[in-house]
Amino acid sequence: MRKTPKYYIVEASALPEVFLRVAEAKRMLETGEASTVNEATRAVEISRSAFYKYRDSIAPFQNLMAGRIITFQLMLLDRAGYLSGILSIFAACGANILTINQSIPTSGAAMVTISAETTELLCPVEELLKQIGAQNGVIKAGIVAG
Repeated sequence: MRKTPKYYIVEASALPEVFLRVAEAKRMLETGEASTVNEATRAVEISRSAFYKYRDSIAPFQNLMAGRIITFQLMLLDRAGYLSGILSIFAACGANILTINQSIPTSGAAMVTISAETTELLCPVEELLKQIGAQNGVIKAGIVAG
């Protein structure tokens, strides 16, 4: 009888080093930095057996989100051009905006919810969120569904 797998989102610093190295080896293979498993495992200093043992058990968060719709929730200052700047970040990262909902501003700020298709994402979801959070006028940025 096969068990249904359980998945957890875990902060990278809490993982054993071998998982991080396996994830890095997988990234190297996917991007072409390494052309063989042997080359990738040597570069990250793990055995091929460790790579094969864990390769199907670990994936970066953004890879799990690939090809999916992610909903971002932002608190923005009520100023002209701030939302436009946020949308430019989505475009630069290759996210396809599906919906934008904004509440009526109160106390100089508005809640904005943006749903985006991430199939063609050019940067990791974490980097997209970091860029949005660093944009002028962003009080708070987070992911609420994905």
